[in-house]
Amino acid sequence: MKRLLAFGLILLLFAVVACGKKEVRKPSQDSKLSIETFAIAENIRQAYVKNDRDLLEKNTTKLGYDSIVGARKHFDSVELTFSPALVEVYGDSVHLYVSWNGVWKRGDDVFEDRGLAVFVMKEKPLRLDQILRATPFNKPD
Repeated sequence: MKRLLAFGLILLLFAVVACGKKEVRKPSQDSKLSIETFAIAENIRQAYVKNDRDLLEKNTTKLGYDSIVGARKHFDSVELTFSPALVEVYGDSVHLYVSWNGVWKRGDDVFEDRGLAVFVMKEKPLRLDQILRATPFNKPD
């Protein structure tokens, strides 16, 4: 009985020592790039909702800024949510696939829409350069 108890304690001690040390991993460069891309998309969303053109200009290139401001239509309020789906890195550009849902209100009219947009980000630091597919910034119709 004592042998079984001693064996059990040794086995328990071995398990604690073997599994107790945790290796700290540093985030990869792609992971850091993805986090930065998500933050930029969120800043752009907030700037659009608040109609903050300075913040929008800070996070976009001239082409990106013109595409958002040029497509923007009048609304009283908007609820816009982004759900990042995928990040692809192509050399000097990053493509962020964003699933979005939006509700725009203008007077008594309510417009709802959803879609998948591809935000193409370029330059250093990263800034939105182009929006491919279904842009969330041109509603209401």
